[in-house]
This record gives sequence, C-alpha cells and structure tokens, in this order.
Amino acid sequence: MGGGGGGGRGLTLDEKARLEQIAKEALRKGSGDGRKNVFISFATEDLDEVNLFRGQARNENSDLEFNDWSLQEPFDSRNADYIRRGIRERIRQSSVTIVYVSEHSAASKWVDWEIRESIAMGKGVIAMHKSDRPPGRLPPAMAEHKVPVVPWNHKGIMDAVEKAAGK
Repeated sequence: MGGGGGGGRGLTLDEKARLEQIAKEALRKGSGDGRKNVFISFATEDLDEVNLFRGQARNENSDLEFNDWSLQEPFDSRNADYIRRGIRERIRQSSVTIVYVSEHSAASKWVDWEIRESIAMGKGVIAMHKSDRPPGRLPPAMAEHKVPVVPWNHKGIMDAVEKAAGK
C-alpha cells in the first residue's frame, strides 16, 4: 500500500501551473523572515573563505541575512550525474546563486556549470570577491550572462541579492 501525496492526480493543467507559480513565488521570497534562500557556488580550494562568509551570515550583528542552501560537504561520489542531481535540487530550492570568485573559480567546471544551471532555472546570479578587485579570469558563464560582481561587503552583497531575487 502506498503513502500519501496523491502525485497530482485529478489536477488540471491550469491548476498544476497555478500551484507551480505559487511555489516559485514562495521560493523567490525566501523563508518569510525576510531572508532569501541562496546557493553559494565556489571552487573547492576556497572552502575556508566560503565558511568564513557563512559564519558572518550566522552572526546576528551582521548585515548578511540569508538561508544557505549550498552544499556544506561535497557529495561522496564520483558519479557526475548523481552530483548534478543533488546540486540541481539545492539550486532549485534557492532564489539566488552567489558565486564566490577567486583565482580558482575560472578553472572549476562545477562553478561554471552551477552558474549555467542557475540561469537556466531562472535564478538570480551574482558574484562576490574578497580582494580589492575581482580576479582577472572568471568562469566563462559569468561573462556570457553578464553576472554582476560585487566586493565582499555585507551591505553590497545583500543589495545585490535583493536585486537578483527580484528577477
């Protein structure tokens, strides 16, 4: 005997489309506490700096206010399709992707794929960098899609997130 859920039986196409639109709007708005759901895309070599950023967002005295839907631990798999499915689901649950750009991000096939996947899903995408200026090389998808780049400044990042979430 199966569980609940119904699987959408009995809904018309219009009803399904309306429910989908309601769900998308709820994701766009975030959790209801004013926070946006974000996915952070970064090269593995930058994990320490991204964890610092995450820590700043958890600090109640910080201007950074978002729910982090990105991966906390890498997938324990060599199966690229499995990894893509897991990342795709995290991106789907977010309204904005923040790309941490460094000298490592341009060489990361995953960062470029995550940018492209976010854009294909209609998510807002912004990039941030820690240094005085962004690195010389950026992931190709950033230039192709004119992804805005902001410095690691809490107010600037949150302004960019708000603007990107409004898409």
